[in-house]
Amino acid sequence: MAGDIRPDWWGKASAGVILGFGLALSLVGLYAYLGPGGIDAPGGRYSLMRYLEAFVWISVFSFCFLFRSGRSAWAWLGAANLIAFAALFACRFVFFA
Repeated sequence: MAGDIRPDWWGKASAGVILGFGLALSLVGLYAYLGPGGIDAPGGRYSLMRYLEAFVWISVFSFCFLFRSGRSAWAWLGAANLIAFAALFACRFVFFA
């Protein structure tokens, strides 16, 4: 029984990989627009964004196993993606157009 993987872990892991990546992209994009200095801030900001994106993605992936089922992981992370991308597009095309 030690080699068995619970069936809902595939759903949770796939939600963490796919939707976690989207959530990491959108949250880092929001930080780029709303962070100190805005989108045109000078300095080594782009390398910070790359490291921050990996950190957020790994964090979301590690916390996705706390959901009760794979379906709830897909639902909650999908909703978080929708909200984060809507805020990102609002920043891009409305507030900073």
